[in-house]
Amino acid sequence: MPITFRKSFRIFPGVRLNINTKSWSLTFGGKHGPHYTRSSTGRRTTSMDLPGPFGWRRTTRRGRG
Repeated sequence: MPITFRKSFRIFPGVRLNINTKSWSLTFGGKHGPHYTRSSTGRRTTSMDLPGPFGWRRTTRRGRG
């Protein structure tokens, strides 16, 4: 089993700084409703928890070049 590192800090209400071994990201949004995440690797994710076992997520990646 590989050793992993992940830490999350709450900067302001509704804003989190997430750090792992390869990148960092900022997440905007509360517990309920939409979440917007921007990663240092260029990944952008929009997600929303829906009632029941449902959820919605869309991820895009910044083009290289």
